[in-house]
Amino acid sequence: MKQFFLKLFTWWNSQTFGTQLWTWRFGEMVGVDDGGNRYYRTRGGKIDPSLGFERRWVIYNGDAEATRIPPGWYGWMHHTVDALPADQGYTAREWEKPHRANPTGSAQAYRPSGSTLASGKRPKATGDYQAWTPGQ
Repeated sequence: MKQFFLKLFTWWNSQTFGTQLWTWRFGEMVGVDDGGNRYYRTRGGKIDPSLGFERRWVIYNGDAEATRIPPGWYGWMHHTVDALPADQGYTAREWEKPHRANPTGSAQAYRPSGSTLASGKRPKATGDYQAWTPGQ
């Protein structure tokens, strides 16, 4: 019952009921990435008359976070390339790091030494500024 209400009322938990219905009715799965995200397009690659190109969408494995799309699939999703990453033989270059989702807002987020979130209390001022007081 909980899953039913999540799909009915929320978009951030994988997919909504409407997206699931649209995918079942008009979509065809074209691939899955390493993170388990599933990629779809309009059945048969049919051109959508209102858009002028085929629709492409992703059903996320978990939270709907756009930074979870790897570079090869990003190009396909945004119509930069028409070949699927699997068909194209996409491989990362030796200097590229493995894809990571954006950690902003999570415990893994980068917090520099001057950040109030880094140590839990504000570091002492270093004297590189003078406080302004009204009337001076």
